Amino acid sequence: MSNYDDARNVIEHFKIDGRLEDIKVNTQGHINSTFVSTFVCDGVRKKYTHQKINKNVFKKPKEVIENILAVTSHIAEKVKDLDDRDRRVLKVVFTKDHKPFFIDENDDYWRTYGFIENVNTYETIPSLEAARNLGRGIGKFQCQLSDFDGARLNITIPHFHDMNLRYRQLEDAMAQNPAGRLDSVKEEIDFLMANRERGCRIWNDFESGVLPNRVTHNDTKMNNVLFDPVTDEAVCVIDLDTIMPGTILFDTGDMIRTACNTASEDEKDLSKVHFNKDMYESLVSGYLEEASGFLTKEEREGIKESGRTITQIMAVRFLTDYIAGDVYYNIAYPEHNIVRAHTQIALMKSMDEQWEKY
Repeated sequence: MSNYDDARNVIEHFKIDGRLEDIKVNTQGHINSTFVSTFVCDGVRKKYTHQKINKNVFKKPKEVIENILAVTSHIAEKVKDLDDRDRRVLKVVFTKDHKPFFIDENDDYWRTYGFIENVNTYETIPSLEAARNLGRGIGKFQCQLSDFDGARLNITIPHFHDMNLRYRQLEDAMAQNPAGRLDSVKEEIDFLMANRERGCRIWNDFESGVLPNRVTHNDTKMNNVLFDPVTDEAVCVIDLDTIMPGTILFDTGDMIRTACNTASEDEKDLSKVHFNKDMYESLVSGYLEEASGFLTKEEREGIKESGRTITQIMAVRFLTDYIAGDVYYNIAYPEHNIVRAHTQIALMKSMDEQWEKY
């Protein structure tokens, strides 16, 4: 379903007061089909977000929605006394038969949220203060969920950050070499293999219980946080499809990887790729303002390494897909995945150089 008539038919199944005035397509997301509707009730306009879950990416859409409902309900209880509580957490809208999703005639799952208004988003970090606010936002989100048992959540994408698995997938791609590219990436393979043991430490510590099992967002980049347009405070973390059990170091790692790179993820000119240590310090400082109260000693000590680890896992995944013939990630040109791998490797090396200096 991708046209207005089909969306309108689905929206009618959700319990929303008032008259449907308008439906628009939201093209910002890259995975799910998204629509924004406007309803009028007693002269007041209110917006809602409606999404069809991409079942090719999320094989267990029911479990995805169950995780989101559990987490948002928990946070809603924490913010219920705030004047702007409607901006502080995604609100799941139920269907008329009181379900958190609707299944259409094609067995596709749809969900609806209240649209959060009066907020800003950023695609890149504009300043050190913005980095600090991003850190605060992620830290607050984790703090709100620190008393939620992560083991209660469904594992919707098994072994998502399992570095051991990612290396086995790399070895499988190398053994098969379906695209005939193996000989051209020997240097990249040598570097990543030399870093294999170090890259697996966080996952191994999580598996062994050294790191607590907590709620993990798994996609803690800048544009998944909503900011107040006046104060620039981070008010809400969104895009909860990858909420799963895990270690919070997965989230600190992705936050660091995406916020502290001076270049884009697919920058061809590696001279532009640097680890911004000032950005890192602001980011982590803001994060610890909110999160320090619940972190264990092992979690706190792992924050710096987490950025390098998540950067490494992305390098392994991009390289694997390049060798395999670009079967997982969408590419804009034939060398796209190896360019991405080069950028992640360059970022890892820049991290190492920065820590050696200080």
